[in-house]
Amino acid sequence: MAIKIKLCLLVAGMMAASCSGNHSNNTDTLGTAGKKDTALANAADAPVVNMQYCFYHTDGTAAQDTTTVNILINGDQVTGKMNWVPKEKDARKGTISGKLNGNAIKALWTFSQEGSKDTMSVEFQLRGNALAQKPYSYDAKTGRQQTNTKADYSIIYNMKNCTN
Repeated sequence: MAIKIKLCLLVAGMMAASCSGNHSNNTDTLGTAGKKDTALANAADAPVVNMQYCFYHTDGTAAQDTTTVNILINGDQVTGKMNWVPKEKDARKGTISGKLNGNAIKALWTFSQEGSKDTMSVEFQLRGNALAQKPYSYDAKTGRQQTNTKADYSIIYNMKNCTN
């Protein structure tokens, strides 16, 4: 059963890589990155490295609030943009930077909202042609949102074509 699940995840990842991402044109003339990338790519359930992935999630009563996540995986480094754009509210737009471990991503989201700059840790998991995120919780002591690290990955993003 576990072999079937891994095979399905591998096939889904390969399909997602072939039709929706943009491969990086970065070259490593010494070949050192290739060894590291090959090791990461051969890890169980690992996503394709040196590739761009783009996702979106809508929520709200009429799916009027949108969050987009566009990431580039280069070895175990993850960089990109994350924008939360709710209807008739102030958006959070910024960059993410973090690490890939297997299919899990832990990153720091640096964003602007209402003219102020802020940061928040975010946690994702790549799942074939979807991205899952741990939800936020409110910390009454700090008065801020934070990632609920004890929660499951319950916010699901759909893959979309990357456009530059």
